[in-house]
Amino acid sequence: MRLTLHTDYALRTLLYMGLHADRRVSIHEIAGAYDISENHLVKVIHRLSRLGLIDARRGRGGGLILGHAPEDIRIGDVVRQTEDDLQLVHCEPSQADGNCCILSDMCKLRGVLSTALGAFMSVLDSTTLADLLPDHERPHLLTRLPGPTQLQQTQQPLAKSA
Repeated sequence: MRLTLHTDYALRTLLYMGLHADRRVSIHEIAGAYDISENHLVKVIHRLSRLGLIDARRGRGGGLILGHAPEDIRIGDVVRQTEDDLQLVHCEPSQADGNCCILSDMCKLRGVLSTALGAFMSVLDSTTLADLLPDHERPHLLTRLPGPTQLQQTQQPLAKSA
């Protein structure tokens, strides 16, 4: 199974925001951290905001912040709400366009794939955003996904010695 870029970016956005939960972040900042398109990220942010997963504010003092505590955001819910289609195979016996599999009335593959998808979603349902941001790994994550303050500190030129 492959998730869409939309879901990938939604999960990355939530991870970044969970890592920087102490402040508001910007779309520009998230896009820069992951080197992804701001235009595409705007669509993701809009959807996450509509779903109530993030609070987006415009203007001075605006920015993005998580809409819930990280331990209340289930990864399975995010995937369900950002993926348009979780069906692994399209083999319904009565498709309107007439393009159905000739084995659809007796094939066991659809049931096996449905069971596999259920197991996949069960793992995601038992995982929260907080589980993906354990305290002991935060320093390592922050070195890979620094906020603007940390990024500026690492990019400052060294003072010349006299």
